Amino acid sequence: MCGICGILDLRGDRPPDEELEAMSRVLRHRGPDDRGRLFSGPLALGFRRLSIVDLSRGHQPMCNEDRSIWIVFNGEIYNHAELRPDLQRRGHRFTSNSDTEAIVHLYEEFGDDCVGHLRGMFAFAIWDAPRRRLLCARDRLGIKPFYYTMTDDRFAFASEMKALFELRDFQPRLNRTALPEFFALGYFSAHETLYENVYKLLPGHRLCLDLAAENAQPQITQYWDLDISLPEHPLSESDYVAHFRDLFTDTVRAHLMSDVPLGVFLSGGLDSSSIAAVMASLRKEPIETFSVGYSESEYSELPYARAVAKHIHAEYNEVVLGPEDFFASLPQLIWHEDEPLVWPSSVALFFVSRLASEKVKVVLTGEGGDELFAGYLKYRVALWNLRGGPLYRRFVPSFIQQAVRKALASGFGPDWALRKLRHSFLYHPDNFERIYFDNFYAACPQHEQPLLFTRALNDELTDINAYANSMQYFPANGLNGNALNALLYMDMKTYLVELLMKQDQMSMAASIESRVPFLDHKVVEFAANLPQRFKLRFSSGKYLLRKAMARRLPPAVLRRNKKGFPTPIRPWLRNQLFEKLNSVLTDGRMAERQLIEPSYVQHLLKAHRQGVCSATEGCWRLLNFELWCRIFLDRDSDAAKPHPASGQTPFCKPYVATQRQTPPPS
Repeated sequence: MCGICGILDLRGDRPPDEELEAMSRVLRHRGPDDRGRLFSGPLALGFRRLSIVDLSRGHQPMCNEDRSIWIVFNGEIYNHAELRPDLQRRGHRFTSNSDTEAIVHLYEEFGDDCVGHLRGMFAFAIWDAPRRRLLCARDRLGIKPFYYTMTDDRFAFASEMKALFELRDFQPRLNRTALPEFFALGYFSAHETLYENVYKLLPGHRLCLDLAAENAQPQITQYWDLDISLPEHPLSESDYVAHFRDLFTDTVRAHLMSDVPLGVFLSGGLDSSSIAAVMASLRKEPIETFSVGYSESEYSELPYARAVAKHIHAEYNEVVLGPEDFFASLPQLIWHEDEPLVWPSSVALFFVSRLASEKVKVVLTGEGGDELFAGYLKYRVALWNLRGGPLYRRFVPSFIQQAVRKALASGFGPDWALRKLRHSFLYHPDNFERIYFDNFYAACPQHEQPLLFTRALNDELTDINAYANSMQYFPANGLNGNALNALLYMDMKTYLVELLMKQDQMSMAASIESRVPFLDHKVVEFAANLPQRFKLRFSSGKYLLRKAMARRLPPAVLRRNKKGFPTPIRPWLRNQLFEKLNSVLTDGRMAERQLIEPSYVQHLLKAHRQGVCSATEGCWRLLNFELWCRIFLDRDSDAAKPHPASGQTPFCKPYVATQRQTPPPS
């Protein structure tokens, strides 16, 4: 895990040393162990290293034998040892045991198709000096980030967007056309970001810039996509279970590749517990587990995490997070994420990452299991709505439908029942975007945004569809009996990419590497072709995973429903943190931007105090958006940047309350 950056001058000029140095300095937290740089004609490459494999010889930028091909690389290639013998037979000489060097020689042999030989997580840039050609690539699922910009006849890239802001004359500016998608979903499904002229290279894509070409411009191509078609001849359940068990064990084993200590994030849920159990079976010594929770027991999964750690005889470490530390950390974590925090779980992830950094440099996490095996409740509800909605609207008179919708909107009735029914076709119209995105994602649905935005901004954004980018990944010609896999595919292309960005930025903020075995592309391809009955069964998701782990985990963990880093953000923002929330949203600075309608902010705050869950989500989105504006647009970054000596910020206390124990054998 590292930080990479670079500048390519299309006019052939040498990039200034101070620009590259400034970009590299911003990425120091991603690689505190080593640094490197290269100037080769019009190209400058910068590198910050977190040493994981071949600690003494993995310095970058790295080159081939005759120093004509250079690379900066962020990630891990888990099959690099398997690739090495064939490359040596082809005449390539290795000078290290680093996985980085394998990529260089693969490029010499296969050119741009080198990416197809890689198993792992990666973002890299290769400079072919004789051909004056730059190749950039990002891994299939988007585990590693890659951002870029074109400005003043120069192409620049970096692992984090803030490094691009160190370029001369580059001022971060709000991408106003991205606001509808941001306030609805919280993420961007295309290559855009919340900044003008800053883009992300999409997962499974590569970018080439050839200075020998006339009018050289970045050329982007897709090299991998996921096939979600169902098999003509499905295997038996026992065969699928056996196949997955072997594949998953081999994948976790590959992800243990390291010359430094490893651990695992353990939430107590099925995904992280499965990884921890397999990891424990492959290691002779007890593994290190790290968990995060809250004193509010209804939001804390720590009892389950403790039980799993005890069951697998692991070393157990936990951190308990309170509201003051939570709120105080927001500016620093927004600085690390480069964009507003979307989910409160980012904060929990940072604190558990910082805890883990006291003992290890690498952690395995359970990210991706829900998108592979339909773990979220939203998938079951969406399928029910897609099947039941058309029948309901066909056979139930419209005046009854309107009466039911009005009754649900009125708020009369048990709160638990109203919440469930409002997620159904009884409440939402016959519109996929409403029954899926608005139902489960939207902090501020598109149909409510005219109230959120000022009149001038509404006029500017009138033709923008907040869901159009996501819908590009959903079949326009019908579901053809494969609705579940279509939903999972869309989420893997959109929502999951944002989760992985959060995972990367929060772990790297603590200078540790996170690995995601569920998102090894071989596991993903296996899961994508599973028939629905091996994912959803008896109103529960992850059927195949539960069967495969039946003899390795406690029954209570196998049976429990998904929670996923729950955070007591609603009671905190209504009680202990309300005055701070109210101060940020109403002190006048947000109103001066003339983007958000002040009267709607007051409406949200009032509804939030009254306990309306959707209003709390809207307040959280606005809070983080405003803090982001102050840090990156107003340049109040002194409040968020870590102090060079201490690594802390004025807003983030260094204190972390931890409890450690070694559970006795059960």
